[in-house]
Amino acid sequence: MSEPTDWNQPPFIKVPPPGPRSRRLAERLARVESRNVTFLTDDFPIFWEKSRGSNVWDADGNRYVDLSGGFGVAVAGHRNRRVMQAIRRQIGRLPHGMGDVHPPALKVKLLEALSAVSPIPDSRIVLTCSGAEAVEVALKTARLATGKPGVIAFGGGYHGLTYGALSVTDRALFRAPFADQLNPHVSWAPYPDPYRPPSVLDDDDPGGSALAHVETLLESDDGNAVGAVIVEPIQGRGGDIVPPPGFLRGLADLCRDRDLLLIVDEIYTGLGRAGSWFACEDEGVVPDLLCVGKALSGTLPIAACVGSKDVMEAWPASGGEAIHTSTFLGNPLACAAGLASLGEIKRRGLVGRSASEGERWMGELRESLTRHEAVGEVRGRGLMIGIDLVTDRSTREADPERAGHVVTEALRRGWIVLAGGPSGNVISLSPPLSLSRDLMLAATRMLDEAIGDAPT
Repeated sequence: MSEPTDWNQPPFIKVPPPGPRSRRLAERLARVESRNVTFLTDDFPIFWEKSRGSNVWDADGNRYVDLSGGFGVAVAGHRNRRVMQAIRRQIGRLPHGMGDVHPPALKVKLLEALSAVSPIPDSRIVLTCSGAEAVEVALKTARLATGKPGVIAFGGGYHGLTYGALSVTDRALFRAPFADQLNPHVSWAPYPDPYRPPSVLDDDDPGGSALAHVETLLESDDGNAVGAVIVEPIQGRGGDIVPPPGFLRGLADLCRDRDLLLIVDEIYTGLGRAGSWFACEDEGVVPDLLCVGKALSGTLPIAACVGSKDVMEAWPASGGEAIHTSTFLGNPLACAAGLASLGEIKRRGLVGRSASEGERWMGELRESLTRHEAVGEVRGRGLMIGIDLVTDRSTREADPERAGHVVTEALRRGWIVLAGGPSGNVISLSPPLSLSRDLMLAATRMLDEAIGDAPT
């Protein structure tokens, strides 16, 4: 089922963005927020004031189409009607609870609903307030279950910026200032990027050689300390990198053979984004631990670490004090939103729509955009799509300057897109799964023009 047409309106720009109200808000923000948080320039950002479906309105009354889905959160559309109704009902009854002492009843319902869609049978779940915290829980679980502090992570991976998650996140910008406080027991394997295989991998078989590299790490002096492997089935902030078929299956088999826990981070890819409930299911992989977030509520801060019963039994029974918890664990408003969001994904068939419309849109984007020499590749799965911009197709050298131009030019035309990847050269599209066909076609035309108009 599709949303009403007024939930998929085309852009409408009243004043060139950022308009005067957004500019004034930027000036005020600069006086009160740490300068590290929000990127402020003469042409960036706009300040959001309202949203609905695929649209966002800024402080100056401009209407945009959000091709970022609010960092991939709004899978069922911004301000989804049923999700909003659930939050309103709940706020009138119980806005806060005591999640690990006297839990809100709604927490039980959300855990049951999430367990029902999880690929892990008979799962046990820890709710968290962010995706990074879900990764923290997964890493703690692995330490408890295996007795080993070591983890293998992958180059280009992004799992969050809290200390445990940052230890397995690969980006010097994020890691360098805090390197001496991070877990020293993390080993790094190359991620098999088919378009730009790392130099240590076989260009003809990046997936197989990446698995061989993992085995080499396990056979090294530090290998005995490794208890878990953490991986994104498709790298999100790493540049929408889809690994070769069979890589995830091979990694799961390797973990099983070596008695390692497999942690699959589906905070970005899960709950329909990549065209299936969870991307790991495409290769029949059942992880030991699964991290979920973003689309779980589509609105409010909530995430989860889902694990098999056997693995999660490594946590001791509560004796009155949980050894991992937080004040807002299982917040009833977020639980209400989560239940409604899962219900909307099912009711409207958004997982199937992501798969079918994503495949069609990627085909259209490839046909239109690869005419430009600056477009090296259009890739993705479902409605998780990356447009890799290059200065030279033969060398595949990244072109972050062109990507920056496309982001600002798109905003000027009323479209919200983000640039991702380690070099910031990949235009990442993660719109609401309800984005209309008309807007997909219009977005293709806009991107075609914006890429073609970029200065060389």
